Amino acid sequence: MGKALDGVKILDFTHVQSGPTCTQLLAWFGADVIKVEKAGEGDATRGQLRDIPDVDSLYFTMLNHNKRSITLDTKNPKGKEVLIELIKQCDVLVENFAPGALDRMGFSWERIQQINPRMIMASVKGFGPGPYEDCKVYENVAQCAGGAASTTGFDDGPPLVTGAQIGDSGTGLHLALGIVTALFQREKTGKGQKVLAAMQDAVLNLCRVKLRDQQRLDRTKVLQEYPQFPETEFGEAVPRAGNASGGGQPGWILKCKGWQHDPNAYIYFITQAPVWASICKVIGEESWITDPSYATPKARLPHLKTIFSRIEEWTKTKTKFEAMEILNKYDIPCGPILSMKEIAEEPALRATGTVVEVDHPKRGKYLSVGNPIKLSDSETEVTRSPLLGEHTEEVLAQLGYSKDQVEELRAAKVI
Repeated sequence: MGKALDGVKILDFTHVQSGPTCTQLLAWFGADVIKVEKAGEGDATRGQLRDIPDVDSLYFTMLNHNKRSITLDTKNPKGKEVLIELIKQCDVLVENFAPGALDRMGFSWERIQQINPRMIMASVKGFGPGPYEDCKVYENVAQCAGGAASTTGFDDGPPLVTGAQIGDSGTGLHLALGIVTALFQREKTGKGQKVLAAMQDAVLNLCRVKLRDQQRLDRTKVLQEYPQFPETEFGEAVPRAGNASGGGQPGWILKCKGWQHDPNAYIYFITQAPVWASICKVIGEESWITDPSYATPKARLPHLKTIFSRIEEWTKTKTKFEAMEILNKYDIPCGPILSMKEIAEEPALRATGTVVEVDHPKRGKYLSVGNPIKLSDSETEVTRSPLLGEHTEEVLAQLGYSKDQVEELRAAKVI
């Protein structure tokens, strides 16, 4: 069996993170992704945050695996002719330009439909239709506008953004699903369509439990599973909840042995109701099993700080991995706080292809993330990112350009 997206051609006009995340995922599934870049410059991330002089940065390489790169001056009339041929022969055009950029290039949606009625045009934008639709948006702006920052952090501190790139990469994942869905529908209709993933919308989708809590707060004026309960009066909006789990199973991050010198010597501990008796036995508080103040989930809510403080007395006597080993014997939900160094060195993640080692002709070997989605009959092979313009001649030949025509384009600085 071939790759899941074998035969699908993607015209990739994306840059930085949100769009490249989307097109890389499609490339991992077997799509032929042709990344269009400006000659001599390319994607801005090729030169951002470099750790080796004059070599493509890790920022670029880790977002552009399995793609082909061509250089093209789309402002040049000859370059526009090449672009028309690409649109004719590709299935999807993906872009994350500033609003209106494609129109200014002369390739509006209507024009693209004329060239190829089967074309799917997929876009990442900061905001959907509305008062901010023409505004530029970056990762942290999306987290703020999508509701994540206002609900992240501790109640006595400012809003916080998360290190997870839910605005950029999160939106790219949403867009990839939209593209695959549009391709599936095209099999029935024969028509292409526009796909839009707005960063604000994607972040909000990932924050849906907080929108749930807003409605609960509006009705009941209290959120009993939040750490503010019962001492603090709730306001009109969902507050920052620290490390609370955000669901019906109370959880918190607790110190483990070595926390004084290791900033990641912590474990996330969930006091799940079905294993409450086991938790009490493990930490030596068997009386809590029948104590009316602790015996039921509802009774425990006003005492969560006391409960987690007592559990932490126990976790501080164990490393996070020792605690994990003990707690898992009793099916007590928990998880270690893993540093990026620990993740990079974890053999199990290497074995599943979640972390991969890639060899680059100029950079040498480096680590990257692999495909987080696993298909049983379509294994992902992660290949290196392309050098700038590496596949220009190859792609033009496939479009039907002769060697002489390619040389003419090169002489005219179109490619």
